[in-house]
Amino acid sequence: MEEIKARIEELDWHSITEDMHRSGYAVIEHLITAEECKQLIELYDQKDIYRKTVVMARYRFGLGEYKYFNYPLPLLIHEIRTEVYRHLSPIANTWFRALKIDKMFPMEHSELLKQCHDNDQLKATPLILRYTEGGFNTLHQDLYGEVFFPIQMVLFLNDPEEDYSGGEFVLTQQIPRAQSKAIVLKPKRGDALIFTTSFKPEKGTKGYYRVNMKHGVSEVKSGIRHTLGIIFHDALS
Repeated sequence: MEEIKARIEELDWHSITEDMHRSGYAVIEHLITAEECKQLIELYDQKDIYRKTVVMARYRFGLGEYKYFNYPLPLLIHEIRTEVYRHLSPIANTWFRALKIDKMFPMEHSELLKQCHDNDQLKATPLILRYTEGGFNTLHQDLYGEVFFPIQMVLFLNDPEEDYSGGEFVLTQQIPRAQSKAIVLKPKRGDALIFTTSFKPEKGTKGYYRVNMKHGVSEVKSGIRHTLGIIFHDALS
């Protein structure tokens, strides 16, 4: 796991931070290898490592399926979650200061999890998602409890040029007194997307104000699309 730690440390975190402040999201190319993508996809059918399976149509979330991992997490997922958090907590703290929200996030991920557990948020939230032809995910936010971290991550495990078509990642930004803005992204296999869980600060003439954002997935036209979602806070259920 030292290799993934080194890859994360060597990223251009200054540029990623600037992208997050400006847009509320940042794309990281080639964070994980094709072999690591394959290994993560192969986890999908290992029933004993998950705590919950959600069939999206049952809850009108969309069309597809996702599974929440149980603790202990697979080591690769644990290492990415832990190491990336250290670089995201300063961004989150900058956002909360700008919006005058009286909360600061700890630098270490274990300390954030302790805050979750003290609030009875004990359930692991990393998840793997699978969409087949016709699958989609409606616009939503991943909060899961009173304690939440405002940034999350998705790893793209399939090649959109070979494995599936459609299935673009969609972000919407609610612009005050105007129609929402849509952002459509199509990262490649092995890429990671970091984005706001709920909102980001935007500078106006009278200081910073909150811009709400949601995310979802457009309809998959053909093939199979897998992604791995990394949410940094734990859940009540």
